[in-house]
Amino acid sequence: MSRVKRGVTRGRRHKKLLALTKGHRATRHLLVHRAHESMLKALSYAYAHRRERKGDMRRLWIARINAASRANGLLYSQFMHGLKASGADINRKMLADMAVKEPAAFANLVAAAKAQG
Repeated sequence: MSRVKRGVTRGRRHKKLLALTKGHRATRHLLVHRAHESMLKALSYAYAHRRERKGDMRRLWIARINAASRANGLLYSQFMHGLKASGADINRKMLADMAVKEPAAFANLVAAAKAQG
């Protein structure tokens, strides 16, 4: 069996690893072993927070819908119940966008929800 020297291969791997941890603090972007730990942790946080962002966005939409529906004289829960009862199938993302960009159209939805409730 021939001898394998890792110089070039290891160097490239380390270079790629250190490039991924560029911007990390202290030895976490300088030393290969520490950088590897830092990279694994950073990638796991990135993965988890991509999923967490979905909940954050939903909370934002609900806050916007709640503010707009209260401005039109209806609580969020009453508004959503009235919308479901009236058969309007609009998701929260669209409702929040409508509340911000088209207040008149949103007011019509609130009126429809009030009529059902």
